[in-house]
Amino acid sequence: MSQYILALDQGTSSSRAIIFDRAGNAVSTAQKEFTQYFPKPGWVEHDPMEIWASQAGVAAEAISAIGLTGNDIAAIGITNQRETTIVWDAETGEPVHRAIVWQDRRTSDYCDSLKERGLTGMIREKTGLIIDAYFSGTKIRWILENVPGARERAEAGKLRFGTVDSWLVWKLTGGNRHVTDVSNASRTMLFNINTLKWDEELLDLLGVPASMMPEVRSSSEVYGTTSSSVFASGVPVAGIAGDQQAALFGQMCTEPGSVKNTYGTGCFLLMNTGTKPIISRNNLLTTIAWKIGNTVNYALEGSIFVGGSVIQWLRDGLGIIKSSSEVEALAETVPDNGGVYFVPALTGMGAPWWDQYAKGCVHGITRGTTAGHIARAALEGIAFQTMDIVNAMEKDAGVKLTELKVDGGASRDNLLMSFQADVLGADVIRPMVTETTAKGACYLAGLAVGYWGSVEEIKSQWQAERTFKPQAPEEKVKALKEGWADAIRRTINNL
Repeated sequence: MSQYILALDQGTSSSRAIIFDRAGNAVSTAQKEFTQYFPKPGWVEHDPMEIWASQAGVAAEAISAIGLTGNDIAAIGITNQRETTIVWDAETGEPVHRAIVWQDRRTSDYCDSLKERGLTGMIREKTGLIIDAYFSGTKIRWILENVPGARERAEAGKLRFGTVDSWLVWKLTGGNRHVTDVSNASRTMLFNINTLKWDEELLDLLGVPASMMPEVRSSSEVYGTTSSSVFASGVPVAGIAGDQQAALFGQMCTEPGSVKNTYGTGCFLLMNTGTKPIISRNNLLTTIAWKIGNTVNYALEGSIFVGGSVIQWLRDGLGIIKSSSEVEALAETVPDNGGVYFVPALTGMGAPWWDQYAKGCVHGITRGTTAGHIARAALEGIAFQTMDIVNAMEKDAGVKLTELKVDGGASRDNLLMSFQADVLGADVIRPMVTETTAKGACYLAGLAVGYWGSVEEIKSQWQAERTFKPQAPEEKVKALKEGWADAIRRTINNL
């Protein structure tokens, strides 16, 4: 058998390829950033062809860097930015429009109209989701309504829709496979998480022809083999999961009640709820975690739109740091936040507030406020948002959180992780390998081709690198929480 698994991790700001060995170690990594387009306020787009070129490029780079060929790859697993919407021509493979990114808010008014029609309950019952511009369904509708000729071509069966995983599989297989997995399908607002099928009523509601939709498969099976110039030989494409579900699996949160938070561009807190969906009463999402064999696992999810990207904004927008790695040192130049609270609603607010129109706010600035206070408040804002979701999750699940597994780029920030433990009053556990998103895709692909024999075999590979325990005095934490609650109130009420 070939020796390695290749994970393609297609994220919001970069494409990465990571090669793992049988022990779950990353032996080669390549990464490339790609262009972000902001054509109007609140609009965010990517070039699908640049996504493919960057992903294919880093795959080739990671393989060649350690002297491998396609023959050394046992399988490919894909994990991807979710909800981002691509529509392309079925014959030529040419996108009809740039990809509309999950952060994009252009369909907010249309979402409001759906709410006004009293459709919130029906959509939540079928999909587990709230009505929001975040999800793919209204983005597809926008493309069909606004790209000349798109609706006619779609209704004639000539267009295909896919989230980024579908696009990559299409390209990898030379247009031979138009598929997605249940985890990505559950993020479209068009998939019934109870029947595990595209919902005809929702397709009709949004005016999306069923012929556009990919075939929905499990998260761990062979979908097809590569037929592109990247691989001289046919390599099985064998695992797919949306990035947050992949991270949940990569963290080995396979038991009901286990929780992880990924600190990436956004932050995404997921709790495995087992084989039955729990519909949230506290503004969280119900989503499909994965399907392996005939077993479907569900999760509760809280989505924070702006997590690590607030650090990018400090770098690119405000210019108070030159690289993201500098933020922790800048924040440590002050002993506390000095009364400054940063609510980073730069693209609206996700769970549990779901305010599409909220704008980012920094509260409590005085003449004594320094760049250090702003940096510290930005990091603390990430932790406070996570705390709000944990509170909602505890109410829905009826359990008290005792530990939180963490991953993603910002999880390397010790100040942030320590503060997170303080405001949660729970242990925060960082794994030895923080690339859990790619690792989840790797594991799903490896299981499909027998590279690993079982989930139990994989579990033994997970190791903790550091545990952050709550240390701040209770009174101090209480005061911090009160300050945050006031900042949220002022933000939402535009005070």
